[in-house]
Amino acid sequence: MYTIIVVPPACAGPEQQTRLAPGEKLTFGRSTAVRGRHLALAHSGVSRAAGEIAAQDSFWLLSNLSRTQTYVVENPEGAGEHIKVAPGRLDAPVPFEFSRVVLPAAGELLGLDVWAPRHDHLDTRPTDPELMTGDPTAVAFALDRTKRYFAVLTALCEPRLRGAPHAPLPTVEQVVERLRPSWPAANRANVQWNIDYLSIKLRLKPAPDAVDAPEPGHRLNGKKESLVSLALRFDLVREEDLVLLTADAATPADAARETVR
Repeated sequence: MYTIIVVPPACAGPEQQTRLAPGEKLTFGRSTAVRGRHLALAHSGVSRAAGEIAAQDSFWLLSNLSRTQTYVVENPEGAGEHIKVAPGRLDAPVPFEFSRVVLPAAGELLGLDVWAPRHDHLDTRPTDPELMTGDPTAVAFALDRTKRYFAVLTALCEPRLRGAPHAPLPTVEQVVERLRPSWPAANRANVQWNIDYLSIKLRLKPAPDAVDAPEPGHRLNGKKESLVSLALRFDLVREEDLVLLTADAATPADAARETVR
């Protein structure tokens, strides 16, 4: 089971992404003559052997194989939060669920994204010390209510949470407008991105009639219906979460975040 997804620059679709299971590694750099799993970055300013990504359970390690360049790993949802990985540093742990590795490349900045969708978040802990022994229970659906994807999921669920169980789901454009009070930079592209990410994070399988469907809209509607059905069936989104859709839900940190993810 994969835990890390590497998204190359200008990724055109899931078929260009690389999924890594715990213990697996992916090298990246300009060279194309590399054994094993490798992401080729066709840019003259990138080292032939630039770095290596190693997947762990819910995080990943970055090795900077450059002799001169420091790499920066940004958290796109962290209001400027980032870590630096010095030249030659091996196995630097990266804790972010969404990450962007920024490589200096001959006067440009080249970025590749790394997702860790298996991040777990513990809501409550038992107070009885006897119940604290042994291995922790695996979280079935690890959702972080502070992330943009949860606000998108909440907006999708809103009509049915408000007492209309058979209401049609909102369109992407309606979700964008609903999120604008708390997320002024919301647009069609980043809402669709979050829907796609939720389908990965919640491990949804495509519906049988959508696997070979040529229409992108059909596939998107199938994802939305599956997400809302799952979220409401298991109370992943509740009526009290609708407060996330109000302007008061925005924080100063939100304003500084990137417009996507």
